[in-house]
Amino acid sequence: MARRESILTGPGSQALIVDLIRSSGPISRTELTAATGLTQPSISNIVRRLIDDGIVRESGRTPSQGGKPRTLLEINARARYGIGVQLGFESITIVATDVRGGVVGRQLVDGAGAGQPDETAERIVDLYRAFLSGLGLDAASVAGVAVVTPGPIALAEGAILAAPSLPLWDGYPLRDVLADALGVPVIIGNDAAAATIGEFWSRQVSRNEAFACVYLGTGIGAGVVLDGALLRGASSNAGELGHVTIQIDGEPCYCGNRGCLERYAAPGPTIAAARAARDDLDDVNLTFDPASLSRDFDQLARAAVGGQTVAAELLQRSADQIAAATVTLANLFDLERIVLAGPGMAVAGSVYARAIRERLERSFFARNAHSIAVELSSNPRDAAAIGAAALVLQGSIAPGHGPSLIPAA
Repeated sequence: MARRESILTGPGSQALIVDLIRSSGPISRTELTAATGLTQPSISNIVRRLIDDGIVRESGRTPSQGGKPRTLLEINARARYGIGVQLGFESITIVATDVRGGVVGRQLVDGAGAGQPDETAERIVDLYRAFLSGLGLDAASVAGVAVVTPGPIALAEGAILAAPSLPLWDGYPLRDVLADALGVPVIIGNDAAAATIGEFWSRQVSRNEAFACVYLGTGIGAGVVLDGALLRGASSNAGELGHVTIQIDGEPCYCGNRGCLERYAAPGPTIAAARAARDDLDDVNLTFDPASLSRDFDQLARAAVGGQTVAAELLQRSADQIAAATVTLANLFDLERIVLAGPGMAVAGSVYARAIRERLERSFFARNAHSIAVELSSNPRDAAAIGAAALVLQGSIAPGHGPSLIPAA
């Protein structure tokens, strides 16, 4: 969970230095000393180690102003690669990113569906090997693999716990199965949390910002970054925005609660409401097939953006409900920036962004002290897969921030 870094020369300080170079670089050793409070010898030792490991490189000097020019440091983008896998019912996305979060490869294949976990895990292994071969990436340059899914997850055990879209995977030891087959460190994570880290990393967000991501997939999740670290909670299941109660004694939810946001504003309930109004949506071409939920939601969003009255009303209702919950998130953590990501934001993002901005402007508790920037992800559909790769890289080059990378047996 989020905490202030200690000013030592251990892993926490390396994470701090990497994070500053990532978000502020090119930057000099002198500027790092001023920004961290570490001593010059400590900075020199950490930077030397990072250069020796190939993570950081020198990138020229500052212009001379009478004294000795300062040597600038920057992240070596191609030092290592992270592989992220977004595992879903409808599709599986695999991406490779460099240290700066730049995507160097992407592939989309059929999802887990109702198939047995062992069969899908074997498909992921074959996909990984063919993916690296196609990109010409040396396996030795891969820091690890992160597989992300809707929550909840058991991080310590490396398993998915009762995800409603993947019921057959409850307790399946996916991390250990993949690590044994691939021979690289493997992490199992939550899709919304991963998207948050990916946006934080690739946008070069300062560690001083209170940052969050609201993620709309089959469910509704969120992640919060404070002091450069993802707020994880006791079991890495923090940020379940979809399970904030918006209606006391409302609809029962699979989580055990009632009246959860997800039961009213997620794509599934929105399409269910569209089914009830299908006579007024003849021109939208919805299938109402549960296996095509993402496709139907995109179709509804296109119709809404195009001015179809009933589609616009349904999407606006979802956006208003998520906006209200986002105000609660912003109030809890006094946020400065919120990014909207996930497949549900790919077409409908502008509707949700507008609703959230308007609600924050009139309802955010600290609105007279500061505003909150609300932005759309540049790659909402792949945000979780990209974030999964960033999760691996953060745990590799900035130990102390991400989950520990357990070496493969």
